[in-house]
Amino acid sequence: MPSIWLCHQTGSAPDTPPAWLTEPETDALSRLTGPRRREYLTSRWLIRQALAGASGESSRNCRPISGRPTASETPPGWHLTLSHSHGLSACAVGPLAGIGIDIEPRRRHPRWEKVVQRWFSPVEQAWLLTTGTPADFLAAWTLKEAWLKATGRGIANNLQTLEIRPGFELYGDQPDTDWRVCSYDCEGFLVTLVYRKPATEGPQALPGIQLLSPPPDNFDLDEPERLPAVWEPVIQRNIHPKE
Repeated sequence: MPSIWLCHQTGSAPDTPPAWLTEPETDALSRLTGPRRREYLTSRWLIRQALAGASGESSRNCRPISGRPTASETPPGWHLTLSHSHGLSACAVGPLAGIGIDIEPRRRHPRWEKVVQRWFSPVEQAWLLTTGTPADFLAAWTLKEAWLKATGRGIANNLQTLEIRPGFELYGDQPDTDWRVCSYDCEGFLVTLVYRKPATEGPQALPGIQLLSPPPDNFDLDEPERLPAVWEPVIQRNIHPKE
């Protein structure tokens, strides 16, 4: 069963890279400044804390593979997905490949109808533009983003590979029948996860969410405080192959 780990970004980032960063990570960090630097450091800190929480290893012994952090190097056998939005970072960790997360603030998207008209399928447009709401659009958008991450694709020309029909019946372009979606309200954000359902998962099982205290200013890897988080499931669905 995957797990979701959240933390708010710190307000500052040290000039000297933390010693626990790998050489490729340090190189990537050197090209960033300001908010992007804080976001990058927070995500790398959160990856290690999420791997530690999922595996039971010390966070100092955890790190992702080089390049796009979609899996762990140590401890091996874990798969990762990241999302950032408006000062909140999220990392989901699971034992199976095919996992994607997206987070968006719950506030209204002022031009959501134009996005639907340009990028969504005719079926999606038919119901979203007549009976849909900004909240429905946001749920659909995060579902699509998480799906594209889980299936390893970018946004360009791929937004319709997951079709969301009235009642949030979900149909993807993958032949497998073990794809699952869960969405939550948490910390003023919509948090959406797409993942492959483990064979042992019960029908009502849901991935849990852990909210961590923000990284300290020096980004030390000591175990952070786990903060109380109020989260409410919004959507729980299987993704069916497209008919």
